[in-house]
Amino acid sequence: MPTPTVLAAPSPPPELVEADAILRRHASNPSAFLALNQGTSRFTVPGADGFAAYRRAGRCLVQLGGIFADPQDQDRILDGLMAKARDERCRLVAVQLLEADAERYAAQGFTVNQMGASYSRSLADFNLKGRPQMYLRNRISRARRAGVVVAEIGVDVPPAADLDAQLDEIDRDWLAAKGRHVKELAFMVGERKGPVAPLRRVFVATLDDGTVQGYITFSPVYGDHAGWLYDLPRRHPDATPGTMELLTLTALERFRTEGSRYFHFGLTPFTGLDHRHELAGHSRVASRLVHLLADHGQHVYPAAAQVAFKHKWAPDLVQPEYVAFRGRVSLRSVWRLLRVTNAL
Repeated sequence: MPTPTVLAAPSPPPELVEADAILRRHASNPSAFLALNQGTSRFTVPGADGFAAYRRAGRCLVQLGGIFADPQDQDRILDGLMAKARDERCRLVAVQLLEADAERYAAQGFTVNQMGASYSRSLADFNLKGRPQMYLRNRISRARRAGVVVAEIGVDVPPAADLDAQLDEIDRDWLAAKGRHVKELAFMVGERKGPVAPLRRVFVATLDDGTVQGYITFSPVYGDHAGWLYDLPRRHPDATPGTMELLTLTALERFRTEGSRYFHFGLTPFTGLDHRHELAGHSRVASRLVHLLADHGQHVYPAAAQVAFKHKWAPDLVQPEYVAFRGRVSLRSVWRLLRVTNAL
């Protein structure tokens, strides 16, 4: 049997190492690490300790997760980003804002609406005991009985070319099985490859013969609820039932053993909506459309299925997340945002 070709893990480039250091100092948003994804730009101003992450999409600048900076620099960076959008005649929209960030944007004249909620689980007392977790235990046991084994790449098994090729195939099969009407929130999910891949962790599920059943990537989370973000799950369409649950449990237990405080499942758009979370001056147009998608949009984005999976793990930290529009909000502007983020 040939020896597998082991892949080296290159270090991230210096500018991304520094950006990650800024996140370590100042970021508390569970999705902040997504600011280092490929294709995402970072805006700063001279002398400021921090940046804003954004992507250009047509006539929009779409910004992610608030301003990752020293508090004394946040307004200055936001002012600079607004000036950049104005000079380039672009509409500035910010997504995945936590409540404190949302209030900052509202104070700067943005129209701010809840777009969904993020779900997290504290790890100190995590266990699967009790009747509520019976279904989850059964799913995990079923996968184990079928011979599914989970390993962390780079820890339990080396990164290898043949394994990487199987993961690429899982990606293709996953997207094909979802169909053309279901898309990722490309700006708002993790990625397995790219310059900061060495800072992420990847757990892979295989059968006894080495066939890959699925994988999950995890990104570091800094700040008040430090831990790891479940940011890119993939499974083969014919994977054994319980594979993703076994993958999740294996990673969760390892992180807990290492002393991590939280396991974050991330944002699910169009869920956890509550009028009590809305800020003064929110857009009724945006609110109506988001609630409409929450009630009837499962064929374009599987929010109900995603949040059902997250609720299996008894999340004990649920945070509303917001979208902020610079200027007046219309049905067209909300629709354009959903298209830009691939929510539709």
